[in-house]
Amino acid sequence: MTTLDRWTEAACAELGIDSSQVTARTVLDLARDVAHQVERPAAPLTAFLLGLAVGAGAPLDDAARTLTDLAARWETPAS
Repeated sequence: MTTLDRWTEAACAELGIDSSQVTARTVLDLARDVAHQVERPAAPLTAFLLGLAVGAGAPLDDAARTLTDLAARWETPAS
């Protein structure tokens, strides 16, 4: 078991969340894409927004795909 796995198990236990519902790879891939295509501080905020969307009933994969697509289209304003 990796440190990430142990952390996920412990965090889920503390929050009363079923750890079998956690799809770390989806969240990590989204955070990576946002960090590289938007900016690094947007990654944790986007992960939080994904959690809110899923908590409100959006399917995880659909919400992650929507945000990944948004990041791919994102254009940084010229300085």
